[in-house]
Amino acid sequence: MSPRIIQYSDVEKAYDTPERIGRFAGTVAAADGPDALVVGTGDNTGPGVLSLVTDGEQSLDLFTALTPAFETLGNHDFDHGLDATRDIIARSPQTWLTANVEQDGERFARRLTRPWASRTVDGKQLGFVGVTDPDTAAANPQATTLTFTDPLEAVAEAATALRVDGADVIVVLSHLGRTDEELARTCDVDAILGGHVHERRIDRVAGTLLTRPGANGKTVVEVDLGGPEPTAQFRETADGPIDDRVAEAIEDRLSAAGLDEVVGHVEEPLDRSRATTYGGECRLGNLVADAYRWATGADVGLQNSGGLRNDTVPLDGALTVGDMVSVVPFEEPLTVAELTGSELRTLCRQGSGRQVEFGEPDWWHAHLSGVELIWNDDTQTIERLRVDGRPVREAETYTLATSNYLYYTEREFPVLTESHRVSVADVQYEALADYVRQTDIAPTVDGRLTRR
Repeated sequence: MSPRIIQYSDVEKAYDTPERIGRFAGTVAAADGPDALVVGTGDNTGPGVLSLVTDGEQSLDLFTALTPAFETLGNHDFDHGLDATRDIIARSPQTWLTANVEQDGERFARRLTRPWASRTVDGKQLGFVGVTDPDTAAANPQATTLTFTDPLEAVAEAATALRVDGADVIVVLSHLGRTDEELARTCDVDAILGGHVHERRIDRVAGTLLTRPGANGKTVVEVDLGGPEPTAQFRETADGPIDDRVAEAIEDRLSAAGLDEVVGHVEEPLDRSRATTYGGECRLGNLVADAYRWATGADVGLQNSGGLRNDTVPLDGALTVGDMVSVVPFEEPLTVAELTGSELRTLCRQGSGRQVEFGEPDWWHAHLSGVELIWNDDTQTIERLRVDGRPVREAETYTLATSNYLYYTEREFPVLTESHRVSVADVQYEALADYVRQTDIAPTVDGRLTRR
């Protein structure tokens, strides 16, 4: 035997399907053993349909079954408020590591968390440190009272302390996303087990092993520390053994939540893959943006691509309340803003991935309703912009229905600020469910956005 680490991350919507979370738990349990430690790297309490109903408490069913050694905080682990986060930390079996998250000048949940820790496995002392994406304070309205210090400095300090403490191997539990590469080049560590970004990864940067399992409980990573350098492999969960305790506990929670009311039907499956939702105009994005405009009477509806939760399984046939929540699984109210025509043009430009510091340069971030937009990808310019069939006038005022979240993040549509908001409506998914319930939906790609 040799020391092993079983890593999971971004479990998120896996909780919404009892079989999926049951097989995920069963796969982790099958990989576990006396020579292994199970660890999580963030966003394992949400987001998802069930996490909205339980404030993330459904994760305790999984944590209790797996008894992980360590966990770090992801940006969505704060979705239900800091008190809910503290409660989950206090009630879960693992030790939560957070070296760069502070509140009121001290480590977040100081009495419940640690910045770093060690465990001896199969004769080797393994040192762990946990860090979280500093953009969390800007991206999550529930985290605005937190301070996120430089994660590279936090890891360097922890690595020194861990080696002094006798650690043979230093492992970072990271929810930094693409900053993992900079971390590998900067800090003397052996492995960075990552999350936040949903694409799977196993490779090396500057001699350091980097891993990511991907999202929604489809894969876990098994790291082997027995050789001259760490190695890793993926373990798929789709055909794994089912942990009946976890599956049944989640099924009971779903049944009690009343999320199975059918609100409408769709004849043609609604693709919600990442390639589709970030690729430009799509049927799902049009449906949501249309719902926002219908619910508020605004001139324009906007759904950010980052707020549409991706899944490889399309929505098809009967649509339930749970399905609508799964599309935009956040407790964010729908709001109405007032923008000048000039500001509306800026907002449309910021739909391009090359105009914002978030995601990939070829991504498109704006799903729109009430708008006809022709966008030139090469020149990054608007060739035509109409609202309700009429050209947008620079000084005219337009109303925009969108998520309250977008006023508080600088990563998407930074033109929007709290000063633009004039009213607040229902929670996003409630507006979407009402729209599907009360109208005969048949979402199409109708040419409201042209990219050329």
